[in-house]
Amino acid sequence: MANKKMTYVEAIDRALEIIEVYGFEPEELEGAAEASERLEALKAQLVKRNSSGALKKPTKTQNENEQFKVKIVDFLTEEVDGMTATEIGSALGVSCQRASAILSQMVKAEVVTKVKEGKVTRFVLA
Repeated sequence: MANKKMTYVEAIDRALEIIEVYGFEPEELEGAAEASERLEALKAQLVKRNSSGALKKPTKTQNENEQFKVKIVDFLTEEVDGMTATEIGSALGVSCQRASAILSQMVKAEVVTKVKEGKVTRFVLA
C-alpha cells in the first residue's frame, strides 16, 4: 500500500480488534471494557459526522464558484484557443489563485483540459 494514512475510524477499529484478539478482561487490564465502550462511541460520532457531509448545504463561496464555472464555460466557448488562469481570473474579477483552484476542479471533473504551450498553460473545453 502506498503510504495511505489511517483514518481515525480505521484506527479505532484496529484498537478494538487488538482488544478483542488479545481478550483483555477488566481484571487483566484495568479499564479495557470502558475503553472499548468509549472507542465504540467515538467511532459512531466520527461516522455520523463524516456521513453528514453529503447533507450539508453548499457554502456561499461554493455557490459563487459554481456560477464562475458556468461563466468560464461561456468564456472558453468563445475563446477557441483557450485562456490562461490569469485571463480567466481577470475576466471574472477574482484572483489568479482562485481562478486556478476553480479550473483545477473543472479539470478533475473533465469539463476543461490543460494545454501547455512552453511556460504558458491554457485551458480549453474538454
